[in-house]
Amino acid sequence: MSHHKKRVYPQAQVQGYTPNGLQQAPIVPDGGMAAYAGAGAPMGYSPQQQPLTAASAPIGGQPQLFTPVQQQLHQQIDQTTAGIANMQLHNVPVVDPNTYYQAPSQAAPAAPIQQPYSQSQYAPASTNSVPMRGGKPMNQLYPIDLLTELPPPIHDLTLPPPPLMVPPEKMLVPSEGSNASPDYIRSTLNAVPKSNSLLKKSKLPFALVIRPYQHLHDTVDPPPLNEDGVVVRCRRCRAYLSPFVSFIDQGRRWRCCFCRLANDVPMQFDQTMSGVPANRYDRNEVKYAVMEYLAPKEYTMRQPPPSTYCFILDVSQNAIKTGLLATATRTIADMLDSIPNHDSRTRISILCIDNTIHYFSIPPDEDSDQVRMMDVADLDEPFFPRPNSMVVSLRACRNNLEKLLNLIPEVFQFNIMSKFALGPALKSAYNLISGIGGKMIVVSSTLPNIGIGKLQKRNESSSVNTSKESSQLLSCQDPFYKSFTIDCSKVQITVDLFLASEDYMDVATLANLGRFTGGQTHFYPGFSATKLTDVTKFTKEFSKHLSMDISLETVMRARGSTGIRSNTFYGHFFNRSSDLCAFSTMPRDQSYVFEMSIDDSIIGDYACVQIGILLSLNTGQRRIRVITVCLPTTDSLSDVYASADQLAITAYHTEKAVEKALSSSLQDARDYANKAVQDVLSVYKKEIVVSNTAGGAPLRLCANLRMFPLLMHSLTQHMAFRPGIVPSDHRAAALNNLESMPLKYLVKNIYATVYSLHDMPDDVGFPDEDGQLVLPEPINASASLFERYGLYLIDNGSELFLWIGGDAVNELIMDVFGTQDIFQVPIGKQELPMVEGSEFNERVRSIISKVREHDDVISYQSLYIVRGASLSEPVNHISAREVATLRLWATSALVEDKVLNSESYREFLQSMKMKISK
Repeated sequence: MSHHKKRVYPQAQVQGYTPNGLQQAPIVPDGGMAAYAGAGAPMGYSPQQQPLTAASAPIGGQPQLFTPVQQQLHQQIDQTTAGIANMQLHNVPVVDPNTYYQAPSQAAPAAPIQQPYSQSQYAPASTNSVPMRGGKPMNQLYPIDLLTELPPPIHDLTLPPPPLMVPPEKMLVPSEGSNASPDYIRSTLNAVPKSNSLLKKSKLPFALVIRPYQHLHDTVDPPPLNEDGVVVRCRRCRAYLSPFVSFIDQGRRWRCCFCRLANDVPMQFDQTMSGVPANRYDRNEVKYAVMEYLAPKEYTMRQPPPSTYCFILDVSQNAIKTGLLATATRTIADMLDSIPNHDSRTRISILCIDNTIHYFSIPPDEDSDQVRMMDVADLDEPFFPRPNSMVVSLRACRNNLEKLLNLIPEVFQFNIMSKFALGPALKSAYNLISGIGGKMIVVSSTLPNIGIGKLQKRNESSSVNTSKESSQLLSCQDPFYKSFTIDCSKVQITVDLFLASEDYMDVATLANLGRFTGGQTHFYPGFSATKLTDVTKFTKEFSKHLSMDISLETVMRARGSTGIRSNTFYGHFFNRSSDLCAFSTMPRDQSYVFEMSIDDSIIGDYACVQIGILLSLNTGQRRIRVITVCLPTTDSLSDVYASADQLAITAYHTEKAVEKALSSSLQDARDYANKAVQDVLSVYKKEIVVSNTAGGAPLRLCANLRMFPLLMHSLTQHMAFRPGIVPSDHRAAALNNLESMPLKYLVKNIYATVYSLHDMPDDVGFPDEDGQLVLPEPINASASLFERYGLYLIDNGSELFLWIGGDAVNELIMDVFGTQDIFQVPIGKQELPMVEGSEFNERVRSIISKVREHDDVISYQSLYIVRGASLSEPVNHISAREVATLRLWATSALVEDKVLNSESYREFLQSMKMKISK
């Protein structure tokens, strides 16, 4: 930290900002009014200092009065939320089995039970007992009133799910890794109804949110690996042995935790690879719920193929004009050494496309440096001039590939052809690599307008914001883009698209290529290589995509205990059979949702679900990744609600809403989201609340679901669903992202994270003792918390908005932007300038960099600087129109307020209360 002298600001703005972020005490004159009250803040209040709590939140200007019991309950929940802030919670309780089932004494307090989740919101810090149902522990139900918890406690969005109440004796080797971490798999219900009738009655979904990989690179924190080739599976249900099986008959047999069949233990199970006797309880499949096998030969249909990347580059006039071609080829050339090539077998092919298919014959570096271009104008039946030299070894042709990539922009720099034959190019690339499989990576800035798959610009003005919008603008315009994916799946080909243009691209149609092949569609509207910010975003994301590890020839299946099965699947893959999801290549930055059904009544007290993934790595190895989770079962509706995971439920309903939007209408999708909230509130009121009172009855729900109505309300205001005029490409891209985004990014995309920067504490923006940069505590996404003199960062997962209040003091503007005139501050897509000698500027830039850091997704967020409104703002300022547009865009992320004509969150809750009271 620097030791420069602190600024002294005028009293009227003294609380608004200090260079080091300290909150200074208000100066109170004799009359008792704060001297800074005119700056827009009530005395003694700032968004960080006095958050409204359940016990103090005013409704309609009147304080709420609670009974002592209610006050105690709210205090417990508040203490719990504060206590959990720095804890690492895990799913497996570490307890003494003798005390685990001990009922709490009525006369004296129970002995403390050591369990990691005892201080979560699901089991308050003030209690020392675990509620019991039918002789087993369950989560406690804590009722709250949604209308008194305004603004909503957004810290709950970062809490772990309700713990899985599985006692240690249910595991062969109790440990933190014995039950799957919620990073890999989250169940919407952490207490599963024993019957389908109870599941239907609850109106809650039973689904799994699955993220098989946590990082872009497989070398980062890999799960345990079995290399001895011993794969133990149940003879009947084919489930893999897991920590939840039991050994019987003196250890000679094991009982499957899925179908209860007794299986023989193979002799090799108790031996090391060299045949030496070993302790079976040290084996990975016994100790860990997430692990991998090196697959034996019977799991391999053919030798794992080499990774193959076929680049389809748009070289038409628009791609030249925007600079996309030069940007893409330079990025590929720079990344040649970072493309996964662990077994030195990776292969590359490059096609350039306008109204002709331009092939390249690339010789090995040691043979020649002469690369030949061959043009084929027949788009209906394109032939291969030299098929053996067009898909080449990255290792053998490294220098020639780089030379070609550097030459391509020069070769086509004067191209005036406006045609782009994407359909014929896809078929040509398919014929090139169909014998191997791999990835097609399309980089384009032109609407496909010639040959098979030709598309036309749609008439948006007649359909936008009408009931026809989905059918006319969000549907697939040409069946080729769906039928082609079937062929790709058969030969293990994935299609990824990078679309960057100022013009219409028909993202709704083209996104089907990635949706059904395990790929992704990346959209860069208004791209221009003359803007450094556009080039930075594209190159960073394209580079991370190229360097990301992938799995080839992958299939994924879910197995459940008797009575549980998977029936519907959401995400980007090809659904090959009733329960098998096929990925030509499985990426590392997507997640999937599997809806589960209960066909028969579940008999046991615990049920298991196992995800099995068979894949080939770029190392040439065939592997099996197994993820197993054990869930308690229940006959009680209260237990189902007490163990519901609000974030996983949000992910499920988001997938269903996307499906509604694409197959029916946007209004149906919004109605679906609202109905999901109404159903949950109705069931809770009817079945769980003990007594109902008329008139001013509260809006009851359990504490672990209190963010669910907020997230569903926010979802209806997301660009993908909100009413109003939204360009169809932007809406289609938003829908595409929602259906494939990992959970933590999905939540942020629905409900933006907002940081108040002008009043951040002293330690924020600096590394802590562990070297991790300290971020400010988020505030609610509501303009009511924005001061006219403040500085705020809005992070919606896709973009960053730096909001500077229109009445900010000159010193703050100087420290952040290096100018004293707020109207000289550059607005729009900009990087924050470096201001020499300003520690505060350095802290803000550090926070922005930290927020942009991701090692599990490829996204890079552009920064938009937005100036807030001010009475002193010139009416005819040169940037007035741009500022108004930016303000509207940034404030659309403040979803607790009215967005355009929609309800605020308070109004939404009031309308829900009226609906369930009818």
